[in-house]
Amino acid sequence: MQLRIFTEPQMGATYDDLLAVARRTEETGFDAFFRSDHYLTMGGDGLPGPTDAWITLAGLARETSRIRLGTLMTAGTFRLPGPLAISVAQVDAMSGGRVELGIGSGWFEAEHTAYGIPFPALGERFDRYEEQLAVITGLWATPVGETFDFDGRHYRLSGSPALPKPVQDGGVPVLVGGRGKRRTPRLAARYAHEFNVPFMPADENARLFAGVREACEEAGRDPSSMVFSSALVLCVGRDEAELARRAAAIGRDVDELREHGVAGTPAEAVEVLGRYAEAGAERVYLQVLDLSDLDHLDLVASEVAPQLP
Repeated sequence: MQLRIFTEPQMGATYDDLLAVARRTEETGFDAFFRSDHYLTMGGDGLPGPTDAWITLAGLARETSRIRLGTLMTAGTFRLPGPLAISVAQVDAMSGGRVELGIGSGWFEAEHTAYGIPFPALGERFDRYEEQLAVITGLWATPVGETFDFDGRHYRLSGSPALPKPVQDGGVPVLVGGRGKRRTPRLAARYAHEFNVPFMPADENARLFAGVREACEEAGRDPSSMVFSSALVLCVGRDEAELARRAAAIGRDVDELREHGVAGTPAEAVEVLGRYAEAGAERVYLQVLDLSDLDHLDLVASEVAPQLP
């Protein structure tokens, strides 16, 4: 099982904070550093304020050398698909081919209101999201020297040179995720390299993974070509005192974290991750909420990761 570090910078973090976490992620052997794409905190004052996801990843692309870099999830409401395809391809080149694009329909209405971003009803957001996936993957897949056209309800492209291209073989991996039972599995089967389930019990992960496998088969795609992943909050301590301190630092209850996250002692964390592996998760995004606690990453890297299959 691969372990990836996942951060929520909108809760309060500078670029330097994120750089420190990314560097420790790389030093301690984790597979990737991912970040959310939000412009408003969900609690507290959020100081010093939000950082832009793709500007952050562009910087980290030049200041790391091994780890994968990406988003869980870029909000489709934030950016037009054509310019987003350009930005992601450029960051891919800046990183030497280490970028992945997680993209969703957008959900947090308050951040749209706060920063003047249109927020259509859910049905329209999802329709736009489907067209965005078609446009972004279509632009990247168009051979050099040819042009790309798209005539959708919400987006129309004509004679696009479809440049620049991602540098990594096979293009930038696209992540689709969520809990939808109908459209989401179909979109994952058509466009995604990876399907992610955020913050759900292991048995629910298994059910959602099965739905995507079925959608792949219906689309004529080998389900084994899809990567299945989970995202879970992280809170691990060597003993109860350290665990309680880390839980208090993120404003969470220890019992609640044990019920819903990768939490407890290292042995407990290994047991939780084992349940998700049995459910079909090939990688797990560990949501790290206290970005100042780099020892937390050291503990998981030294006492949890080596015990995983």
